[in-house]
Amino acid sequence: MKVLGVDPGLTRCGVGVVDGVAGRPLTMVGVGVVRTPADADVAQRLVQIERGIDEWLDEHRPEYVAVERVFSQHNVRTVMGTAQASAVAMLCAARRGLPVALHTPSEVKAAVTGSGRADKAQVGAMVTRLLRLSAPPKPADAADALALAICHIWRAPAVNRLQQAQAQARAAARRTPVPAHTLKGTR
Repeated sequence: MKVLGVDPGLTRCGVGVVDGVAGRPLTMVGVGVVRTPADADVAQRLVQIERGIDEWLDEHRPEYVAVERVFSQHNVRTVMGTAQASAVAMLCAARRGLPVALHTPSEVKAAVTGSGRADKAQVGAMVTRLLRLSAPPKPADAADALALAICHIWRAPAVNRLQQAQAQARAAARRTPVPAHTLKGTR
């Protein structure tokens, strides 16, 4: 399974591609950051992010895209930029018919480090170890993107099984006739 992880941001949008399956050693395919100038118009910055993510999708051809789920912060301006960059990543994936998974920061931290409260240094250290790298990817946005991809590879099999079970239960419920004695007004 090849996954593009995206750590969204307007100034630095981390991107990282990881290949592998749960329970086996993972391989980093590529890592980087799509950068935009802070003084540029927001619309133009979003276009630059779109172009950058499209280049990563074209070059690496991932099967899935994992994006950090935007969470509430005290700085509304930061949240807006993160949400906008996140939407661009999802749009780029959707255009190609790629499934998109959203993972919260605490889910990613817990998957990679064992603690949902891990700091950036701990995440970077574990990404380095899990991918057998010589040094943590810099900046932290790049390491976070790899952590998102790792999280998705490890969580996807369980999530897929859950979704399949829910779909089967819904299908079975539609096929099962309702006994007459349970219908209102009948006895």
